[in-house]
Amino acid sequence: MDKQQQQKIDAAKVALKYIVDDEIIGIGTGSTVNCFIDLLADHKHRIKAAVSSSVASTEKLEALGIDVIDLNDAADIPVYIDGADESNHQLELIKGGGAALSREKIIAAVADKFVCIADESKYVETLGEFPLPVEVLPMARSHVARELVKLGGDPVYRHGVLTDNGNVILDVHNMEITQAKLLESKINQIIGVVTNGLFASRKADHLILATDVGIKEF
Repeated sequence: MDKQQQQKIDAAKVALKYIVDDEIIGIGTGSTVNCFIDLLADHKHRIKAAVSSSVASTEKLEALGIDVIDLNDAADIPVYIDGADESNHQLELIKGGGAALSREKIIAAVADKFVCIADESKYVETLGEFPLPVEVLPMARSHVARELVKLGGDPVYRHGVLTDNGNVILDVHNMEITQAKLLESKINQIIGVVTNGLFASRKADHLILATDVGIKEF
């Protein structure tokens, strides 16, 4: 097992303490979250049900015998556990490498507490080295791409990828994001954009970061 994979497992183990017994838990998407889901096999008796941000996570949860319900049927979600493609020191995130950003953003908005789990490679001074995903209605792809260029980005169509919502992804390269909340708002105002992968208006409440010298919590 390589170092990065071990760090993902280490971060996921620490996140288990945030499970609220006999309540609904929000579950995100991605390789670090997959480690967390695997660990839930020994804790599923504590979980009333789960709300999932993707078909892939739903399938993994159901394979463990955990009931996955629709968000509309969840009155309260005490905690949402998810990973990130980047996090800055303010716990503003870039997410969407797995193309589940819209559903992730919705569950994060509903949850009382958003706990992000990551390995140290995801912790950065300035967001933007990881291309910013933008979920777009298919007919608006070219229009949105032109508008993103006006904002200083270099959008690239993620070929062969459809989100669980049936939309496409534009990955915006070459952006040094110093005002994440402002940029998040500007991109979301472009007609045809469903949402973008900046989690700044609703950033993480806690970050569990696995490093070479152990776990750091923010």
